Amino acid sequence: MNHLLTIEWVPERKGKIVPGFIRAVDQTRLPAELVFLEIRTVADLRSAIKTLQIRGAPAIGVAAAFGLVLAAQESKSTGVAGMLADVMRAAVNLASSRPTAVNLFWALERMKKKAAGANNLPAEEFKRKLALEAVAIFEEDRKICRLIGEHGLELLKGKKSVLTHCNAGGLATSQYGTALAPIYLAHEKKRPLHVFVDETRPLLQGARLTAWELTQAGIDATLICDNMAALVMKEGRVDLVIVGADRVAANGDSANKIGTYGLAVLAKAHKVPFVVCAPTSTFDLKTSSGEKIPIEQRGREEITTMAGKQIAPEKIKVYCPAFDVTPASYISAIVCENGVCRPPYEKSLRRACGAKI
Repeated sequence: MNHLLTIEWVPERKGKIVPGFIRAVDQTRLPAELVFLEIRTVADLRSAIKTLQIRGAPAIGVAAAFGLVLAAQESKSTGVAGMLADVMRAAVNLASSRPTAVNLFWALERMKKKAAGANNLPAEEFKRKLALEAVAIFEEDRKICRLIGEHGLELLKGKKSVLTHCNAGGLATSQYGTALAPIYLAHEKKRPLHVFVDETRPLLQGARLTAWELTQAGIDATLICDNMAALVMKEGRVDLVIVGADRVAANGDSANKIGTYGLAVLAKAHKVPFVVCAPTSTFDLKTSSGEKIPIEQRGREEITTMAGKQIAPEKIKVYCPAFDVTPASYISAIVCENGVCRPPYEKSLRRACGAKI
C-alpha cells in the first residue's frame, strides 16, 4: 500500500543533501484539500508545529530534527562555533512549541549531540552531518511504524471491529502511523476489519484526519461522535480500542489526545481490551508516572468556535487541555517496535528500551 509522506527533507540541488527545506502536509487544510507546506526557517517551523499544521508526536520529532538543519542553514556565522550556538538556540526555541510530546525533546537531544560532536568540522560538512542525522531519524521512524504494525497485528487476531481516537496514522508520523499501522497491515493482508473513528473534539482530528486516511486507503470505517463510544461498546460492536500516545511514563501511564482516558474507562467497564501503540522514543523512563507529565493547555477559541463560527458565549470560561493521561491499570498492552509490552510496565518498558532492569 502506498502511503503519503507527511513530512520529508527536500534538497535544493540534486546530489547534495544541503541546502534544503522541509516539505510537509498542512494538516489544518484536510480533509477539504491536500496542501503541502515548504518550510525554510525555524520560525516558520515552530509556527507550523504550534498551530498543528504539523502534528503527531513522531512527526513533530522528525520535524524538529529537520528544524536544526534549517537553523544551521540560516546561521549568519561562517564559523562552526557560531553555527553550533545558533543550532542550540533553535533547539531551545523549538522545544517550547509543544510540551507534552516527548518525541520532540528526544529528537532535539539526539540532534544536539550530533551537532556537538561535529563542531570541529568545516561549516559545510557540519551542516551535511546534521542533515544526514535528521534524515536517519526520518527513515528510522518509517521502519519503526512498520514494526509496530507487525507486532500490533497479532493483537487483532480474531477481532472484527476496533475503535480509535484522534489521529495516530501516517499523518502523525513519517509514513505508516502507530495505532493505525496494524490496521493498515490487516488491510494489506485482506483481513476483514471495521474501524470506528471518534470525531475527537475539539479539533476533530478523527473526523478530519483519521477518517480521511482510512477512506483514502479503502478501509471500512464509520465516523462517530465522541459521546457515542459508550453505546457502540455496549452494543458489542467494538472488539478492541487502539490509540497512540504522546508520552508514556515509566509505569505505563500514557498521555494521549484529550478524551482517551474516558475511552479507557469505558473499555474497562465493557471488558474491551485497550491498546496503546507508540515507538520507544515516546517512552519517557525518566518520568515515573503520568502525574508528572506536563499537559499542554490550548486557546479558548478551540472550544468556543468551530469552522470559524462562534458556538459559545464570548464571556464563558474555558478549560482546554490538549491531552489527558490514561493510568496503566486501564491499558491491556503497549505496542512498540520491539514487541508487545504487558504489565508490569515498569519492567516491560525498560526491557523494550534495552535498559537494565
